Amino acid sequence: MTRFSEWAWRETADLRRGILDLPFNRELAAGTLSQPRFQFYMIQDALYLEQYARALAIAAARAPDPGAIEFFARASQEALVVERALHGGFLERFGVDPADAARAEPSPTCYGYTNFLLATAQRGSYEELAAAVLPCFWIYWDVGKRIAGEAVADNPYQAWIDTYSDPAFGEAVEAVIGINDRAAAGAATVTRDAMLAAFKRSARYEWMFWDSAYRQEPWPVAI
Repeated sequence: MTRFSEWAWRETADLRRGILDLPFNRELAAGTLSQPRFQFYMIQDALYLEQYARALAIAAARAPDPGAIEFFARASQEALVVERALHGGFLERFGVDPADAARAEPSPTCYGYTNFLLATAQRGSYEELAAAVLPCFWIYWDVGKRIAGEAVADNPYQAWIDTYSDPAFGEAVEAVIGINDRAAAGAATVTRDAMLAAFKRSARYEWMFWDSAYRQEPWPVAI
C-alpha cells in the first residue's frame, strides 16, 4: 500500500507549485514584498496560530499513542510560544501597534481555515484531524526551503525564512508525516479517503492564506 504521505503529496503537486509561484512568496524571496502586505500576513498568522494551537491540543487529546500525544501537545505549545515570539519581533520591527494588532479580526480566509480545522477537530475522526493539520507543517517547510535557496542577501524577511527552513523544523515535519502514515496504515479505505480530502482542503487554504495576505483581503461588507 502506498504511504498516505506520498499519496497526499502527489495529489497536491499542482497546487503546491502554485503556492511556490504566488507573488507573495516570490517577492518575499526577492526581499521586495511590501511592508503593509507582510504586516497583514503576520497579524493574520498570529490570529491563525491561536486557533491552530487549539486544533493541535485536541489532536493530542485524541491521539491513540504516547508518541503522538507528546508531539501534538508540544506543537500546540510551540505554536503559541515560539512562533508568536517571532511575530512579536516582526510586529515591532515593522511598526505595527500592538493595540492595533490586538483589535484585528481574522480575514475571511483566516476565519474559514481555522473554522475548518476546529470543525474537523470536533466532528471528524482523529485520522482526519491529523491529516488536516499536516499541510501547515509540510507546505511551510517546502516553501521555507525553496525561498531559502533563492533569497537575496540582507533580505528584510530573513528571520521568517530562517525559521521555516531550519532543520529543526524539518524534524518536526518528518514527525507529523510519520504520525499520519501510521494512522493511515491501519485505517479503512473510507477513512484514508477522508484523510486525503482533509489534507487537500487545508492545502487549498494554505494557497488562499498567502494570496489573501498579498491582497490584504477585506470582508466584502462592513458592519
